[in-house]
Amino acid sequence: MQKNIINYLQSVLENKPQDWVNLTTHRLDIYNESLAKVQFLNEFEDLFSTNNTKTEALSQLHTAYDYIRLGHPLSCILEWALGKLNHLASENIISFDSNTAPILAVLRKNLFDKKETRIIYTDALPNNFNVDVVKRVYGYDFSIEKIDDISTIPPFKGSTILVQNTKELGITSIPNTVDFLVNIHGTLGSILFVNGMQNKDYVGAIQHVRRRETIAMTPANCVIALDALVANADIKQEAVNIDTAKQTVFNTIKEVTGTTNLPLVASSGLSIQYAIMMGLLQDAQDNYPDKAVKIVVPPNCYGGTNDQARRVAACLDHVDIVDLPVDGDNDMVQSIHRVLNTIAEQDAIPYIIAEIPTNPRVEVPNLKDLQEALSKERLTPNGTKAVAPVFILDQTFCPNVQFLGENDILADIKTISFASGSKFPSGGRCTAGYCVGNTITTEILTKIATHLHICDNEATPLQYQILSEQLPSMNQRIADAYKNTRAFVSYIEEVLPDAKINFVSEELASQGFTPSVFSLDLPTKGDTEEERETYKRALNLKLINLMIGTIPNESKFCVSYGQLKGCYWTIPATSTQGTTKEGDKDYIVRASLSPKLDLTLHKQVFKEFVDSL
Repeated sequence: MQKNIINYLQSVLENKPQDWVNLTTHRLDIYNESLAKVQFLNEFEDLFSTNNTKTEALSQLHTAYDYIRLGHPLSCILEWALGKLNHLASENIISFDSNTAPILAVLRKNLFDKKETRIIYTDALPNNFNVDVVKRVYGYDFSIEKIDDISTIPPFKGSTILVQNTKELGITSIPNTVDFLVNIHGTLGSILFVNGMQNKDYVGAIQHVRRRETIAMTPANCVIALDALVANADIKQEAVNIDTAKQTVFNTIKEVTGTTNLPLVASSGLSIQYAIMMGLLQDAQDNYPDKAVKIVVPPNCYGGTNDQARRVAACLDHVDIVDLPVDGDNDMVQSIHRVLNTIAEQDAIPYIIAEIPTNPRVEVPNLKDLQEALSKERLTPNGTKAVAPVFILDQTFCPNVQFLGENDILADIKTISFASGSKFPSGGRCTAGYCVGNTITTEILTKIATHLHICDNEATPLQYQILSEQLPSMNQRIADAYKNTRAFVSYIEEVLPDAKINFVSEELASQGFTPSVFSLDLPTKGDTEEERETYKRALNLKLINLMIGTIPNESKFCVSYGQLKGCYWTIPATSTQGTTKEGDKDYIVRASLSPKLDLTLHKQVFKEFVDSL
């Protein structure tokens, strides 16, 4: 059986679809989130049983995960193969780009379960695993022990994590007294083995940490790992000099954002966001140890942001979530005034997360009013000055707009800005994200860097290389994509005037807000609200299916944005808002256009849709 697995893997690697290595987002039309990984591997098992490794057959497998940071075909296959060889279920094996995230994932679960954790290691723990900070800031409790012989690990009333540094992949010996084995494979990342039926309920919790606070082992690194597994050889990790690429990335980010502090670059947008959150919590602990923290977040913003913030708050008794209604019938500035007044009355620390433009309604607040709301001095009930907010600005939709430079609108307000790298920064070629801060956030940035290091979430060498190639052309791509989007929006307004389109005004565009995404609230009909909503939801899918069915080489049912070519369609409520509360979800169409696509053909197909109504 072992030989059959190895031979099959070798053939799969030779015939793998290039999309498995190159894409950052995958097709939603063949994706069932409730069966993430499972559906892909069930179909992969069928191919294995018939020894089918044809590229066409592999390409037709259902999407494993919609984003590669969550997992992807190659990470699933690596986990499947290790499961087969070690007689474990594939879901019990979870690969990470990070060497510390699997340890942190178990610690998080045991925090809620009020369960003791023992970390045992044979050689050395990861250098970046700062025991003091993990205990003090994350609130995790554990003991550490070094041993020479893993066969003599005594039983323990709680969870035992065994950490090993190894260059080998394949059959792994896991002592019965070990609940979780973390094999660290240098710069490739790590692989976590969940041992024993008694730990089955950890799988979902660990997967969720990988989903929200780090990323899966990258496709390129999974290929290296699988090659080593097939060859029965040590993992080969060639040293790559990326100093030049790093410098290009740092210089370009500073130029684009108008900032002077050193940018921080992470493995994904959520990776950098997690470092921001934990860095801010340490800053609060250091400077205001007796005050509560309020994380202020829009309830309908990107689901990953929303979910992550709530997960951070759930771990710490002194941290709470405060909703910030920002679009539709709500005004971001007025909401900020109301929320900050309340937090001042509570003498708490406000950290505000907001997207500008908002997602999916693509709205921009009055920036002068925003500045005034954030900078207004407020008093606590005892008359002392309230703690000023830190503004955490998600600029993924418009990373070209300068907010933080010396003469920019938020120069004098403590602000951290970040962007998801799988969008415009990389043109969809990698997931790496980055953050910058204005001149008054230097101390905070140092703490964010600490947590980026602790979580081992810095961008990979390949990600730095890709960003160094793509970032210099980002602003031009943004301008070109906006032109296509404006032209398409104008056409829709002409042929379907009853539709409600959420897009920036010409006035905002003249200020530099030139996103290439818009949302479309299609006209509906019916005698009741339920009938109208049902009709509209069906119409959403009708439009998307027509576009991707007629123009499959360009139009995709996908959550992507900022790609180098094509047009991407999604329904936020069923994709980017997956973990958002149902009442806050947006069942509308969101479309994003790239600098390169056949705009005439897209207009033509949209006209066909209008004519069918």
